[in-house]
Amino acid sequence: MDHSADAQRTDLMTITRFVLNQQSNHPESRGDFSILLSHIVLGCKFLCSAVNKGEEQKKLDVLSNDVFIKALVSSGRTCILVSEEDEEATFVEASKRGKYCVVFDPLDGSSNIDCGVSIGTIFGIYLIKEDHEPTIEDVLQPGKNMLAAGYCMYGSSCTLVLSTGSGVNGFTLDPSLGEFILTHPDIKIPKKGKIYSVNEGNAKNWDDPTTKYVENCKYPRDGSSPKSLRYIGSMVADVHRTLLYGGIFLYPADKKSPNGKLRVLYEVFPMSFLMEQAGGQAFTGNQRALDLVPKKLHERSPIFLGSYEDVEEIKALYAAEE
Repeated sequence: MDHSADAQRTDLMTITRFVLNQQSNHPESRGDFSILLSHIVLGCKFLCSAVNKGEEQKKLDVLSNDVFIKALVSSGRTCILVSEEDEEATFVEASKRGKYCVVFDPLDGSSNIDCGVSIGTIFGIYLIKEDHEPTIEDVLQPGKNMLAAGYCMYGSSCTLVLSTGSGVNGFTLDPSLGEFILTHPDIKIPKKGKIYSVNEGNAKNWDDPTTKYVENCKYPRDGSSPKSLRYIGSMVADVHRTLLYGGIFLYPADKKSPNGKLRVLYEVFPMSFLMEQAGGQAFTGNQRALDLVPKKLHERSPIFLGSYEDVEEIKALYAAEE
C-alpha cells in the first residue's frame, strides 16, 4: 500500500474545512453561517445522487424542492425561504427560526434532465435584522446586500461554486469520500473572452443594442477574430463556462419577454454576485444588476454578465441609445 499517497489524500481542503477557516477570520461569529452552509451542501449531495440515478424531470423537480426546504428548515438557522418552485415564500416556524433568508432555484435547467445536459441548484443568502418578525420585505433587498451566493452543477462531475463575499472558490465532489474538495481556488474571470452565449432563436425580437452587440461578436469591425457561440440553455452550465473561460452570457429583454426571462432573486442576483466577486460585471441593460431592488418574489430582469471588458461593450451600446 502507498501510505504516503493515502496521507496526501487526507490533507484535503474540504468545503467544511474551508468555511470553518473563513469563520476563524470573524472572531464574533457563532458558527451559524457554517451550519447553514453545511445543510445546503448536504442538499446538493443528495440531489447529485438523485440526478445521477436518472430520475425523470417531474419527480426531480418536486424532490429537489422538498430536499432543500427540509435541509434549510432543519438547520435551525433560516427564517424565510424563497424557492422558484413555490409561489409564496416559506416562513419558518418560530422554534426553528434563525437569522438568514435563503433564495434558491432547486433545479435550474431541469427541462434538460432527460437529455443528459448539466443542470444545477442556485442559491443566495441574506441576513435579516433580528429585532422584528420576518416579513417579505426582508427578502426584497438588492443583490449587493447578499452575504453569500453559489451554485452546484450536476454534470460530468458535481461542482459547487461559492462566494462568501471575498472571492470565488470551486469545489468538486469526490464520490469516494463523499466530500466536496477545493479544486478551483480563487476563480478569476478573464478580463475579456472569446465566447458569447445567447439564445439566437430570439434574435428577431431583440432591441437594437443587443442586436448590434451580437452582430459585432460575429463580424468584428476592428479586424479581430469573431467570438465563438456556445449556448447550452441551462443557466448554471452556461455561467460556469463563462466564469472559467471568460466571455459574456446574455439573456436580454425582447418583444416577447419585455422584462427578460430570468428571475431576479434566485438566478440574476446569485450569478451576478459571483461574477463581480470573480472580477467580472453584471448589467441589466440600464443599471448594475446587484443594485436592482426587486418589488416581488418572482420578478424577472434582462441580464448581461461575464468578462469586465465584454460587459463594458454592451454598456456602451445601451448608453449610446439614451
